[in-house]
This record gives sequence, C-alpha cells and structure tokens, in this order.
Amino acid sequence: MKANATQLFSELAEIARTLGHAHRLMLLEHIAQGERPVERLAELTDLTVANTSQHLQHLRRAGFVETRRDGKRVLYRLGKGPIEAMLASLRAYAGHVRAEIRELAADPANAEGRHDSISRDELLERLGSGGITLLDVRPAEEYALGHLPGALNIPVDELEWRLAELPKGQEIVAYCRGPYCVLSTTAAALLDANGFRIRRLAAGFPDWKAAGLDVET
Repeated sequence: MKANATQLFSELAEIARTLGHAHRLMLLEHIAQGERPVERLAELTDLTVANTSQHLQHLRRAGFVETRRDGKRVLYRLGKGPIEAMLASLRAYAGHVRAEIRELAADPANAEGRHDSISRDELLERLGSGGITLLDVRPAEEYALGHLPGALNIPVDELEWRLAELPKGQEIVAYCRGPYCVLSTTAAALLDANGFRIRRLAAGFPDWKAAGLDVET
C-alpha cells in the first residue's frame, strides 16, 4: 500500500514539474482559447518558435496538449481530461497567495462581488428568459476559436465607435478571458458611461468551457 502511494505521489510530482514553468502555463492559457499553430503561440507569448516548440513538447509528453495536422500546419489543442478545470484551480489558488492578484481582485473595478457582476449560474437562468445581449470583448481571433452561444463580438478597442451595434433596450453582459482579464472591465466602464445597462460575467470564457457548457465556433 505504501509503495502504491509513493508511486502515485511521484506521478503527481512529475506533473507538477511539467507545469512548473511560467511559459508553459502561458501556452496552456492561450491553447485553452482554441487550437493554434506554434508560430502563433510564439507571437502570443513573446517567445522564439524554437523555445515555444520545446515547451510544447514537454506539455505534449505529459498529455497536456495534443496535435493535429491541418495541411502543412500542426495545430495544438488541450489534451484530454479536466485541464481547463485544473488551470482554473491554479488561478484560484494564486488569488490567495499572490499579492498582485489579491490586489487586482480587491480592486472595485474588477471585483466579482461588484453590483455589475453576474455569475455563470445566474447568466444561464437569465438566458432562458431572453432580454440579454452577450458581448464578447476579446480579439476577433479568440472569438472565432470559440465563444458563448449567440454572443456578439466587438473587441474592446473597437467598442467606442461600434456602440450603435448594441441595443439600448436590453441588458448587456460582457465577458472576456477570465476573472482577472480587464477587457470586460474596460468595456463595462465605457458602456455604463454611454447609458447602457451593463453587467460583467464574473468568470469568463475558459470557465464556461471548462464547465462543459455549449460553445460556438
């Protein structure tokens, strides 16, 4: 029994070692948004293609990512298993131990408990009754890889001159990459200043996807 327990914890330690690099966690966060080739992942993480490939091979050997060929390109996607949930748990734990993240979470402009925040469960209930416009304020590339069903995509840097595309008679729920993503916070402030009824999804797209809810591409 003791030998079996040692083997189990050895495997857990090996998994932890694979994840114990900031660049690998950054890559997983980007891959969680959708499939991407190594060249694009290198751009997003500001790494060289060679360095990115090396980290991806570590992640692939551990089962965190998988690949498929699309013509001449090799696309990386998350591996099987609750990887998105694991990333969400790491973010939650970091929120308790990292002073920088605690300060961000405590900022009234980004706090989940703020009056303009809406939980995933409440949003699901509200969607059934209608009267809500879902607004994805992530870049168009991320929206195309996957988004909440029926969501309208207006990247936050385009929002100010595309306000006419939003209905003023409906409540708008904006979302982005997760609880510490400031894109939806920026969007909420702009929309509120222009007379829209706006709330922010407390988590974001990765949390929605990790919960096994419907996703459109």
